[in-house]
Amino acid sequence: MRDAAPAATRRASATQIIGEIVLTAGIVVLLYVAWYLWIGDVIIGAQRNDAGAEITQQWQAEASLDLPDAVAGDGESEPVVAEPIILAEPADGETFGVLRVPRFGDDYQFQIAGGVSRARTLDPIGIGHQPGTQMPGEPGNFVIAAHRTTWGGAFHRIGELQLGDAVVVETPDGWYTYRFRTLEYVPPDRVEVLLPVPEAPGVSAGSAYLTMISCSPIGSMAERIIAYGVFESFTPRSAGPPASLAPIGDA
Repeated sequence: MRDAAPAATRRASATQIIGEIVLTAGIVVLLYVAWYLWIGDVIIGAQRNDAGAEITQQWQAEASLDLPDAVAGDGESEPVVAEPIILAEPADGETFGVLRVPRFGDDYQFQIAGGVSRARTLDPIGIGHQPGTQMPGEPGNFVIAAHRTTWGGAFHRIGELQLGDAVVVETPDGWYTYRFRTLEYVPPDRVEVLLPVPEAPGVSAGSAYLTMISCSPIGSMAERIIAYGVFESFTPRSAGPPASLAPIGDA
């Protein structure tokens, strides 16, 4: 009988130790999730924006070497109406543009590359162009995809777009401005969103469209969130940045 109390004490101590281990493990898991879904995205997103900014600065510097001062624009002149330069479809993982969305912040500048695989485009670069769909400014459907969480979450704020918001694709040649029209939520296998005229089988495209694709809800792959836009204008680099890049006060 004298051994009963110490045995009970040992059992209680073992239970406490196990409980502390489980609690500690739970805290570690929560910290990891917080890092993975939020803190890591903030850091990687900032790095991706910096990388995009470096590319656009390089393009501008290269273009300035070929332009007399009187030709280079300052973004404050009257809009330039020009036929869009249609790019060749990029190779898998090849960067060809930078996406700029004033609604997402003045510093939002994510690179766009060919392909939509995680290994070669979405994870290491940010935004991918769906192979076989049109290029910026080309009649038909320019389709791009990106993560909402992890690896910088390039499309984390896609659900915040408002009617008429500018979505601008910058390339070495200039800026392609689209205007946001509507959001749609579809099953993952809804391939009709990739058609030349989204959701319109058999219809020939007479205009240029933009389709942005990401997962929904945040942190899940149950559905796809789709943001549609229509092409507005192409501004050649010689004319300077378009007015569509003007900051939005509450972005």
